[in-house]
Amino acid sequence: MSKSNSHHVLPAHKSGWDVKRSGAQRASAHFETKADAVKAARVISRNQKTELFVHNIDGRIGYKDSHGNDPFPPKS
Repeated sequence: MSKSNSHHVLPAHKSGWDVKRSGAQRASAHFETKADAVKAARVISRNQKTELFVHNIDGRIGYKDSHGNDPFPPKS
């Protein structure tokens, strides 16, 4: 996983979806659906001001959201 200050929504090994902080051995939470996992992960990520990576079923990053201290205006 990338960046130590980030959270990830990942497909779980057996079934469902996990919310996991980068570098953690265990998931913070487990959900049956990806939508539920993303919803919970957004709350966690906003509270802790981290970047959120949402992975596809194949494990590749589908998209990401930043809830940290982004520079404004964004660098081009």
